[in-house]
Amino acid sequence: MIGKILGILTEKHPPQVMVVAGGVGYEIDVPMSTFYNLPRTGEPVELLTHLVVREDAHLLFGFLTNNERLAFRQLLKVNGVGPKVALSVLSGLSVDDLAAAVASEDAGRLTKVPGVGRKTAERLILELRDKLPASVALAKSSSPQADDVLNALMGLGYNEREAAAAVKQLPPDLAIADAIRQALKHLAKT
Repeated sequence: MIGKILGILTEKHPPQVMVVAGGVGYEIDVPMSTFYNLPRTGEPVELLTHLVVREDAHLLFGFLTNNERLAFRQLLKVNGVGPKVALSVLSGLSVDDLAAAVASEDAGRLTKVPGVGRKTAERLILELRDKLPASVALAKSSSPQADDVLNALMGLGYNEREAAAAVKQLPPDLAIADAIRQALKHLAKT
């Protein structure tokens, strides 16, 4: 398995790039989030990679961050999602946005990605639940105390999805103690 490529970026044709390393040019498909952050052609680049071996092709996918590669690998585990759809998802949504959409069960947001229909979006939500870090995305979209409340609820034994759903219901201006109380009340009702 090819895990990382360090070389010179020689071509950029979205979503594919070519990196020359050790005299060999590697054609690598990258999500648009990686593509936009690549250096100019002729400059050195380091990409974390995932190799997909099929009967008719060997496909190499590249990522600037480990979180992108981990999310890509989780997407590949979803029934009916291949590497092209996984790449499309990561091109349409950042890892944090994907985690937030899965945690909040927002199928509508996922269906806006080309290649993802209603059934695929529902399958993504079902199979990626608790497998992506939802706390980062939800804490950014909520109040500054949301991360503390989320951690407190998870410390009390709630899973990340339940805790994230409770935190999402809170008004942004609550003190941490009041926010925890309200979140616990919300969880008791569900």
